[in-house]
Amino acid sequence: MRYMLLIYNDEAAMANAPRDKTEQTLAAYGAYTEALKKSGAYLAGERLRPTQAATSIRMANGKTNVLDRPYADTKEQLAGFYMIEATDIDTAMEWGARCPAASTGTVEVRPIWEMTDYLS
Repeated sequence: MRYMLLIYNDEAAMANAPRDKTEQTLAAYGAYTEALKKSGAYLAGERLRPTQAATSIRMANGKTNVLDRPYADTKEQLAGFYMIEATDIDTAMEWGARCPAASTGTVEVRPIWEMTDYLS
């Protein structure tokens, strides 16, 4: 089964982190990504640009409303993701717990709803 590991962090804290801390964080993500790949669990993963680059779109009364920012104002922002393959939710949660963001922010582990789950 496929799972999304959604990574949430405080963008301001990340932007203001000392250079050596940023380098340690990037090295930790590199090692984590390599471990996922070696295990065969890795399917995809990317870092997202800051929320200032985000655009949110909502339809209301037949009109498109565009906001030049994320819709939700939160303490933590969606910073990136991994899509993994895991045998069960427990295994996916183990991978989520190993993600560097689990110690500085939040990692949301969410099963992907496969097309066959709702078309049959």
